[in-house]
This record gives sequence, C-alpha cells and structure tokens, in this order.
Amino acid sequence: MQQGLFGPLDPDPRDAPAVAPFAVAEAIRELAAALPDRLRLGTSSWTFPGWRGIVYAEGTAQRLLARHGLDAYARHPLLSAVGIDRTFYAPIAAADFAAYAAAVPERFRFLVKAWAEVTSPTTREQQGHNPRYLDVASTTELVVAPALQGLGSRLGPLVFQFPPQGAAVTRRPEAFADALHAFFSRLPRGVHYAVELRDEALLTARYVQALAASSARHCFSVHPRMPSIARQRELVPIDGPIAVRWMLHRGLDYEQAKARYEPFDRIVDADPTNRTEIAALCDAALTLGVPVTVVVNNKAEGSAPLSVLELARQLVTHVR
Repeated sequence: MQQGLFGPLDPDPRDAPAVAPFAVAEAIRELAAALPDRLRLGTSSWTFPGWRGIVYAEGTAQRLLARHGLDAYARHPLLSAVGIDRTFYAPIAAADFAAYAAAVPERFRFLVKAWAEVTSPTTREQQGHNPRYLDVASTTELVVAPALQGLGSRLGPLVFQFPPQGAAVTRRPEAFADALHAFFSRLPRGVHYAVELRDEALLTARYVQALAASSARHCFSVHPRMPSIARQRELVPIDGPIAVRWMLHRGLDYEQAKARYEPFDRIVDADPTNRTEIAALCDAALTLGVPVTVVVNNKAEGSAPLSVLELARQLVTHVR
C-alpha cells in the first residue's frame, strides 16, 4: 500500500478482487478448524448468484462469477473442494484447468467429471455404438492428461459418471464389470478414479472386485436411481480414497428440483437421513485414515453451501 504524508492512502479500488467473499461468522471458521484434515467438502460448481450473503459478498454481479467467483469460493473456510461439471459435456484444455488451479490454495481439490462420451455406450443421437465408450486412448488424451497437467496436486477424484446404460448392458452386469477392469487397468496411474453408477443392477460384487483390482473406486452417490448410502456401504468396502456426491432429492428430477429450489439460497427440503448416512460414511473412512471428498449439489436440499454447513456440523459431532 502506498504511504501518504499522514499515513496509508486509501486502497486503490483496482486492487480489490473482482468477486469478494462473504464475511462468514467466526463460529463457521471454528467449525471448519474442527474438521479433520483428510476431509474436503464442497459443492457442484460455484456460479450461483443466490449464494450472495452465503459464499459471496452482497451485491456481487452474476456476470463475474464464472470467471472470478472461484477465488472467493475457495476462501470460504468450509469449502475446500469443488466439482467441475463442464468437463462432462466436452473436454477442456490443460490451460483451463491450470487457470482453475491458480485461483485456489494448495490444499484445495477439484472433483472432475469425465467426458460423457467415454461413459455412454451409444452416441448422443442414439444411432448406434459409441466408438469412444471405454476407449483408453481417447480417455487418456482428452480427459486424464489435461486434468493432470493443468491441476497437478490439486486434482482430486476423477469421476466417471455412467448414465443409464440400457438393457443390453444391465442384463450382463458381469460383462460390464470386466469391461471396467480392462479400462481402468490401462489408464495412467496415480489418479483417484471413481465410478458413479446410475443403474443399481450394475452394483454387484463383481463390479466391486473389478474396481479394486484396477485401483479404481466406487463413488458413493445420493441419487434416486441408486440405493441408499447405507446400502452402498454394505456392498463396497472402505479400502481407499472416498468420493461422495450428494446429488438429487428423492422424488424429483433435475428440472423439477431446479424449479423448486432456485435461487438456491436456502434449504427447502432438509434430508437428515442422507446427511446422517454421509456423515457416518465419512467418519468410518476418516477413522481408517482414508481421505474423503464430499461434493453437494444445490438440488439435494436447496442450497449446496448450506447443506455443506449442516453436514459439517454433524460431522464434528461424529469425529469428536
């Protein structure tokens, strides 16, 4: 800061961040400090103007959030992770990932969704087999390499969300499990690969064994198409890094939830059952020394950062 004749000059407004973080209460900072270091909590994306007064300063312009909101988001004491969803729709370059990494502290982690083209058995036009489905070369070049190069140590779980696969796949869950094993066994090592299913029929013992044998992991997800977190825990052992995605309130589809919950500034449909089951999963993993990343969607309860706050409060009671 420049010095004037009688002390510091007023700060230059050009030095102020484009998006300022909301000044959270000291109790929230104390809550964050009480959480284990191996736990990272966050939300799916960060570009929601309804989070003014929760994550962002009041009066923040919506147009600034996509480019400048991440820096402010990462200053929130409870938010040490975030999901990058845009990568599900199209690959992005390493330079784009690097720009994200530059906006956050070293401890921060990104949960990156893999491109849908490598997890969909048919083309988007539904006209036949998708040649990129579980294709190692395409995935390595367009998904894994840019994320590794751009994010480096800030890369957290790389989530392969498999949309409903269709009857031709679900009728043969063993073949699906074997295909996953062949796929993940050939991808670059040193990445936390996580598989998120949308077909309960594919969550079999062979699936669990196939992932373990290829150093991939199941992504525990809260979604109406999947069994409860408690049931998933019965089927999937905690033997490595854990990724959790709390996605969608039961009884709603995404458009219904969006219409019901916008502007995502309050919890509308509290879900204590899933919150408790997620907290219990985190507690079990952390007790074993296993790192955990939890990402929450606005469409889970109505406001993802407020869901994170309530989850953190419950987690502190578990881990103490």
